[in-house]
Amino acid sequence: MPVLKKHSAHQPNVHSFKRKIKVPIEHNQKNSRLFLYLIWVIALVATLGSLFFSEVMKLPPCVLCWYQRIAMYPLALWIPIAIICKETQIIQKYVLGLALIGFGIAIYHNLLYYGIIPESLTPCKEGVSCTSRQIEWFGFITIPLLSLSSFALILTIMGAGKLRGIQK
Repeated sequence: MPVLKKHSAHQPNVHSFKRKIKVPIEHNQKNSRLFLYLIWVIALVATLGSLFFSEVMKLPPCVLCWYQRIAMYPLALWIPIAIICKETQIIQKYVLGLALIGFGIAIYHNLLYYGIIPESLTPCKEGVSCTSRQIEWFGFITIPLLSLSSFALILTIMGAGKLRGIQK
């Protein structure tokens, strides 16, 4: 039989050198709330911005803009509910799902807008064209790009929260 050596007081235990760092629950909850507030501010600004474009500036939205609004508007309502109720299931299921759908539509819209996908593949047959240039700030910031940026930021912040172990 092999002889097992016991560690004496003079011999250092290899496991004693490993430091286990545990982040307090309160710290995770504060970070989680910060991530949720950032996501909510982005969703709220995007929602109010789209309403400003259509209601104040009288710029009619195209079909793809409507689909992106359908994905963004509930986020402005659900995220504060998740913050108040401390409900991470809302974030994991619904917010992530709507953000991914909106992001996919926004990518498609930008590809149409910048002519990478031919205009014959556009769902905007009636009303405002999905490729019409209504706003172009600094020569490149457009309404479809603002939408894509909003969804990308929301997904990036959600991913950062997931990587840091904040969202379970």
